[in-house]
Amino acid sequence: MIKTFFYLKTDKQNSNGESPIYAKIKLLGKTTTLSTGKNICKERWDFTNKLRNKLRLNTEKNCKTAIDVLENKIESIYFELSRINPDATLSDIKNRLNGKYMKLGDIDILTLFKKHNEYFKKKFEAGERSKASLQKYSRAKDLLCNYINKKHGKTSFSISDIDNQFVYNLESFLKYESSFNYKVGISHNSVVKYFQCFKTVCYYGIKRNIITTNPFLAYDEKLDIKEAVFLTKDELERIQNKVFHTGRLNRVRDIFLFSCYTSYAPIDVQNLTKKNVIKDSEGTLWLKTNRAKTNIPTNVPILPTVKRIIDKYSNLGGERLLPKISNQKVNEYLKEIGDLCQIDKKLTHYVARHTFATTVTLGNGVGIENVSKMMGHTSIKMTQHYAKVLDSNVKKDMDKLSLKFA
Repeated sequence: MIKTFFYLKTDKQNSNGESPIYAKIKLLGKTTTLSTGKNICKERWDFTNKLRNKLRLNTEKNCKTAIDVLENKIESIYFELSRINPDATLSDIKNRLNGKYMKLGDIDILTLFKKHNEYFKKKFEAGERSKASLQKYSRAKDLLCNYINKKHGKTSFSISDIDNQFVYNLESFLKYESSFNYKVGISHNSVVKYFQCFKTVCYYGIKRNIITTNPFLAYDEKLDIKEAVFLTKDELERIQNKVFHTGRLNRVRDIFLFSCYTSYAPIDVQNLTKKNVIKDSEGTLWLKTNRAKTNIPTNVPILPTVKRIIDKYSNLGGERLLPKISNQKVNEYLKEIGDLCQIDKKLTHYVARHTFATTVTLGNGVGIENVSKMMGHTSIKMTQHYAKVLDSNVKKDMDKLSLKFA
């Protein structure tokens, strides 16, 4: 809470022997001073108990009114600035008193990013967001900082100064000049996702009355939708029936198949414990958890293949459901599995999630709404992407149509 004290600066006097009245403002252990513009002699200051007693002289009444108005003004400015910026400083308050107004949006974009990322980190620590998402926002902030430094020669940039030219010059910088791990340039889809981060950070500021507009809405580029890589029924069976002579390939194959029949992403598989296996009132076994990426519930009935895999690793010890293998190693060994099974596709752990959506569920007539719910999608549009690539479903529907025409 802010506090204001008034004192007499006795080392200074005017020709009438009066000393100036100063205000000392205290906030979070720090102080600053400023002149009230009023003067009074020390004797009257002491006699009136710093103008707290009943006053009779008009000049003293005027002084009292002035310092009361100033005190109220300091408090009002503090509460207004705190609403805009919870970290408002004494310098901000002093600037406002001196007529240097900071409008909504004048906040530095990197300062806003810092506030957002600190908030997001708390959500991650509470288990509501994934580590990968936190790293994505941190990387987005670093890229923006690098652009501002290299192209504008600054260490900060006011949001109110971000215009369309800034936005599209930033896009060009990210695509063709930005470097990371000795690689120059970022792919189109990655750039679009970073701009989604920029927009989200600004929405965070708008919701908290820190800013009023989102300058990154000017950017309207879309993701290049690529065909999802998934396994056909035959390819899935080849992996399922293949006999591997090394434990590591068997373990990775089991983790991959587990994801093919549950839709779980790598991070979600790693986080599963025996507590996530739930039996309902009808005796059906379910896997119940929340997606690490979005914290959305993803409840999936346990299919026979999944049950066999869970039983196979029931003696792991501890609460873990499956062996823990890093996603990097899983993807490395999946390449080997793909070669041994003569599958001419780039296998990654995420191919399993796509296979669940297409071959396992939609291809077998499961409703798209149910598939979307099991996958933890925030919008059914995300699931519709998988439905578009199922030629088998198109053939079934067209066969029905052919019969009608026949």
